[in-house]
Amino acid sequence: MERWSLHSVISFILHQPVVLEELMASIISSLYIIQRTIYGTAKSNMTNWERGFCIGGGCIRTFYRSKAHVISGNILAKEIKREVQRDVESWLSLGNKRPHLSVILVGDNPASHTYVKNKIKAATTVGISSEIILKPSNVSQEELLQVISKLSGDSNVSGLLVQLPLPEHVNERDICNAIAPEKDVDGFHIVNIGRLCLDQSSIIPATAAAVWEIIKRTGIKTFGKNVVVVGRSKNVGMPISMLLHTDGRHERPGGDATVTITHRYTPKDLLKIHTQIADIIIVAAGIPNLITEDMVKEGAAVIDVGINHIEDQVTGKTILVGDVDFEKVKEKAGYITPVPGGVGPMTVAMLLKNTLMAAKKRIY
Repeated sequence: MERWSLHSVISFILHQPVVLEELMASIISSLYIIQRTIYGTAKSNMTNWERGFCIGGGCIRTFYRSKAHVISGNILAKEIKREVQRDVESWLSLGNKRPHLSVILVGDNPASHTYVKNKIKAATTVGISSEIILKPSNVSQEELLQVISKLSGDSNVSGLLVQLPLPEHVNERDICNAIAPEKDVDGFHIVNIGRLCLDQSSIIPATAAAVWEIIKRTGIKTFGKNVVVVGRSKNVGMPISMLLHTDGRHERPGGDATVTITHRYTPKDLLKIHTQIADIIIVAAGIPNLITEDMVKEGAAVIDVGINHIEDQVTGKTILVGDVDFEKVKEKAGYITPVPGGVGPMTVAMLLKNTLMAAKKRIY
């Protein structure tokens, strides 16, 4: 039997494109199996690998490159809701009162009504009772404050939120601060925001908590990483930034990342410089397709918080899109969240978690 040297075997493989291709496929498949064994199927999928071809040296060579792992907020939200449901059942089995969520809805904004409907439906599925207090768009601020005061003092109410935005004649900050901090499941009260900024335990705004939970459950590393948060709103951009940059050893652990906050007055060319070196990009600007493929570093994690209703150029129908050019960016990013189906369902899930936390008086 003829014996082949290692050099001969390598030479033979390199001159056989079909053999080389199958060898690469075998290696990639093996790596997938190892990753799946270590991290679980939720973090790895062979569909994340794309086969490509290049011509050189007189033959066709095959290569593989990783496509973005599309993070399903729907799947993660279902996991959290199952956890909340189990905790609610355990809480009730000990003889405690069922958690109750009260939602004040002002006006007839279709989007607000949809959001509230989704929150109430989700609360029901996990065993949290709920109610909607409807008020007309011309309701006075004084009347709203009276309703909030009554609900804040009601021992049957575990969590209370006022759906934003509010009519222009109502001061949102006054309304948010009127809710008792221990029942503020939106996390917008000045006490909760202050505790968040001081790395103390607090009720964290649901959207910021959703982004943080996505990062943790997906296994995206933050320690020492560069993060760009696009958008500086007090309800989303600011609390997300606080969670990601603060010390992981404090009472309320943070991400220990280096965080850059950009906003509407950041020039587009400067924004691009920041995002191109970012390991994680979190976008909450409300501008469709603001983040494009050329602005993203290979393998970066991109979390899209944007909610934009635009007209589909083909069908003429109104569609929901985020702040990221999803189809093109997913070819370059390592992780990406879709819109819809990303941060949105996770926000509702974290609201339920906040409501249970308030019922258990975990913080106050």
